[in-house]
Amino acid sequence: MVSLRAVADRGERLLVRRSIAQPIECWRDVGAMVTVWRRHGVGYCASADLSADGLRRAARQADHWARLAERRGVFDGLDLHDVLRGSIAGGPAVAAGPADEPMPARADLLAMLHAESTALRADPRIVGWSARLVVTDREQRLIVDGRCVSESSHRFVEPNLEATAAHEGRSQTRSLGGQYNGFCQQGGFEVVRRSGLIGGGARVAQQALQLLDAPECPDGPRDLLLMPDQMMLQIHESIGHPLELDRILGDERNFAGQSFVSPQMFGHYRYGSTLLNVSFDPGLPQQVASYAAVDDGERARKVMLIEDGVLRRPLGGALSRARVVPEGFALAGAACSRSVGWHRPPIDRMANLNVEPGESSLQEMIEATERGVLMRTNVSWSIDDARNKFQFGCEWGQLIEQGRLGAVVRNPGYRGRSATFWRSLARVGDRSTLEVLGTPFCGKGEPGQVIRVGHASPACLFRSVDVFGGHA
Repeated sequence: MVSLRAVADRGERLLVRRSIAQPIECWRDVGAMVTVWRRHGVGYCASADLSADGLRRAARQADHWARLAERRGVFDGLDLHDVLRGSIAGGPAVAAGPADEPMPARADLLAMLHAESTALRADPRIVGWSARLVVTDREQRLIVDGRCVSESSHRFVEPNLEATAAHEGRSQTRSLGGQYNGFCQQGGFEVVRRSGLIGGGARVAQQALQLLDAPECPDGPRDLLLMPDQMMLQIHESIGHPLELDRILGDERNFAGQSFVSPQMFGHYRYGSTLLNVSFDPGLPQQVASYAAVDDGERARKVMLIEDGVLRRPLGGALSRARVVPEGFALAGAACSRSVGWHRPPIDRMANLNVEPGESSLQEMIEATERGVLMRTNVSWSIDDARNKFQFGCEWGQLIEQGRLGAVVRNPGYRGRSATFWRSLARVGDRSTLEVLGTPFCGKGEPGQVIRVGHASPACLFRSVDVFGGHA
């Protein structure tokens, strides 16, 4: 069996830094990945030469690697033809991004960014400020044995603002969507409107100045109210990566690490409190990692990874699910075999990994907290190579005392273990607290792949978490 996945990307990055428009970055990237599936071996070859001769050469090279894999027993006990056919069904899966508002002309976008950059310079203590917008369009088609299996068209929009304030040896940075572009969605100019970029410069600058004058976050056990833009990172690092089945099987061990999760845990392991429900949902149109089919042709559908706190299934595509069968496990997985582009083979990746909303309003969660800290917007993270012990820092913190939201604190951080942190989940916010976020910068694989991942989440309240400030 032979598959051909053709991908065409084009994009533009606009940046106004310190009220000066920077050189515009434009790119176009077109190519194809040819995959040959022998019964007991698979081989890949990417090519930017899309002529008939170029694709034939790529197919011969892919077949060469497939034969080598077959001879070395990499997939002994598996019939890869059955694996591939079993994951592809029906006619072509067609996906397009949501109906979107057209992007204004480049000059108008630059004028918008310049206006927000000017607003960011609200005070002489603002020493660094920027406004940026990245827009990428992708067209993709997958053909397996001459049959079109899927085709898609998507637009990814990443707006952001950032301000750094400094005074008397201290500095603080505040951003719109996090310093790693946590606000990214599919769509058009309506994404920019939803992000709060328009008119957001003055607010971001004022918050940077508030942080500059704020006291350090206190140390010690406290309740922790995480807002969606920090929940995004918490989900990503302590649920998403540990549940990747290829990582569990050891594929990432010498590069990005392994996982504390083992195949034996699925079906009964208590990952979190009974309030924790985590879905893999590639069908949400505006979320950044939505699609109709993955890069090996498997149809996308919503599945639950964690239900009522119990671990149900891994993030494992068709190939990884087949690999675990000879080890004595039959695991349901997810359509998650994705690649960053035409020049990389697909591997198990997060897509839209979401915490399902609960029943508590934000005010109810604040009122249920006697002594805690509200934190938002990730600024730093550290997690061990088993994706278990972690330490995260945020841009923004506010104390909660006796059910009331109080003083702003700077350099808020917290630490814990994935294996126990989620069990301290005490309240889950309702839909009024939910935000659709993500990141364009999830790295994994050898050779490396940096891919887009979506995370939607409500605000969540955790009990008795180890909290610390910048002096810890």
